[in-house]
Amino acid sequence: MKVLVTGAAGYIGRHVVARLLDLGHEVLASDISPKGIDGRARYCDAPIFGAAEDLFEKLGSPDACIHLAWRNGFVHNAPNHMRDLSGHVQFCQTMMESGLRTLSVMGSMHEVGYWEGAIDENTPCNPLSQYGVAKNALRQSLLLTAQQTPCSLRWLRAFYITGDEARSSSIFAKIIAAAAEGKKEFPFTSGRNKCDFIDVDELAKMIVAATLQNEIEGVINVCTGEPVSLGERVERFIRENALDIRLRYGAYPDRPYDSPGVWGDASRIRRIMEREG
Repeated sequence: MKVLVTGAAGYIGRHVVARLLDLGHEVLASDISPKGIDGRARYCDAPIFGAAEDLFEKLGSPDACIHLAWRNGFVHNAPNHMRDLSGHVQFCQTMMESGLRTLSVMGSMHEVGYWEGAIDENTPCNPLSQYGVAKNALRQSLLLTAQQTPCSLRWLRAFYITGDEARSSSIFAKIIAAAAEGKKEFPFTSGRNKCDFIDVDELAKMIVAATLQNEIEGVINVCTGEPVSLGERVERFIRENALDIRLRYGAYPDRPYDSPGVWGDASRIRRIMEREG
């Protein structure tokens, strides 16, 4: 297939592009700069935001599009999330109405807001950040558009992502930085909250598999479905990377709006991955 990946040079995008290429697909890579994009992909410099009538053709007339592009994804209350929303809506709708067969868009658990337990495709959403509000609005808009076009939509909802720490802003990246500075302790919460962690390479495999299959559409959680306490996961990370640093539990209080345990219902993505082989 010919697959357009937006945000191709980003944290997740690099891994998705590489996975598609390894499987033998033609990749059209869109980002503000080609720096960091796999050289096997064809770079597209046409801006995705704008009212160009021939945008679909300028972007190579792809069979499928994986829309990962998003500014300041790690800064949840940055003002650009709502300011950029109409651009994301216009881009996705233009592609869906111009002949695109499959559209996958990166979602987030932050669309849901506070929740205790498993999140599935029917969990009600009440986002508590500008990032979550914008992602939730985009999902709602595109689900309506999908009813009026032949394009098949997959909304791929991610949870907590690990791996490739040099390009992330996660707690794991911060621990790596602290250890590199020679610090022996890292101030931490109680670490009891349970979350759904997935390595970015495994996430990329799920994103690609969910995009290329033709049986399941709509909201698909791309996750493990296995809740693990934050403290346990971080301790494992420290051991795996042989870091000379330890967690100072209780240095920060647990935030009152953090759920004691939230994870994804992985039943749909498991069916997809089992069929893939």
